[in-house]
Amino acid sequence: MGLKDWPSAGFPGTAVNPETLLPEVVDEEACELALEESGDAADRVFVLLARGLTAEAADAAATARLSDPGSLRLQVLDADILRASKHFDRAEKILRAVLPEVAGKPMEAWVFQQLGKVYFSNGAFETAAKTFATALELRVVSGSDASAIYSATVSLKRALDLAERE
Repeated sequence: MGLKDWPSAGFPGTAVNPETLLPEVVDEEACELALEESGDAADRVFVLLARGLTAEAADAAATARLSDPGSLRLQVLDADILRASKHFDRAEKILRAVLPEVAGKPMEAWVFQQLGKVYFSNGAFETAAKTFATALELRVVSGSDASAIYSATVSLKRALDLAERE
């Protein structure tokens, strides 16, 4: 799968690596320009994670949470930081705690997608596949954009492929 086939990670200049299912910066210029225009602290945290700068992302998230402690997006990004730090149980707990707050809302599919990434990163490919399937179903039912549906589809296929090899 060539770079042009990588699913969008939801922020300009980023894409989801179809092998690792993690976001990466693939167009530094577009990403930096969008980051400058955004001014959203959560976007900065996301980009730091996509660059593989976990410690910096954790610092940025902690600072952002001071001004917006109730942000669900920052809570999900906190879980992603924990996933990147291999604290899978803690990441799962945060995401499971967020799920009731987002049930029936557009953000629910994203939280399931993030939960699937936690399982995938921990090598629980069958559980990841089930979670990605839920994210995909929610995205289709809610009429999410094609790039979000494609991302969930790629994630589900990758998890299923690896689950079959176990």
